[in-house]
Amino acid sequence: MVTAADRPRPAVPVRAARRTGASGWALRAVVSAHATAGFGQPVFAGVFLSGDYDGLRWHLTGANVVTSLGYLQVVVAVVVWARSRRAWPFAATLALVAAETVQYFAGMEGALWLHFPLGVLTVVGLTVMFIDVWRRPLGRNAGPRR
Repeated sequence: MVTAADRPRPAVPVRAARRTGASGWALRAVVSAHATAGFGQPVFAGVFLSGDYDGLRWHLTGANVVTSLGYLQVVVAVVVWARSRRAWPFAATLALVAAETVQYFAGMEGALWLHFPLGVLTVVGLTVMFIDVWRRPLGRNAGPRR
């Protein structure tokens, strides 16, 4: 007697595996918003450093927005991992959000020796993440779950 567990599972068509699903599109949207907010941070810091003290308030508001979007991105990356079997968005997001969190607190404490270089690194990370989620499809990975 052949049971459902004994039957071979049909292979996922290559075309279906390459399409970006709803969770992938959600990740792309959040990463795009996150990158856009992150790109504004050096601008607001520059406004402050040029003598306009309102720039510091904008920089703090931007930091709160960037941090919130980063944590939202972690949640969406977990969904992508669960639905599409792709772990790299979660791992990359976790590293990025950890750097942003350290940078946030370094800025609040006035540790500019850490805040500035980590800010540059964070913007680079946001750029790489943005390019990567738009460069390749985020469909279901046919390989084993990782």
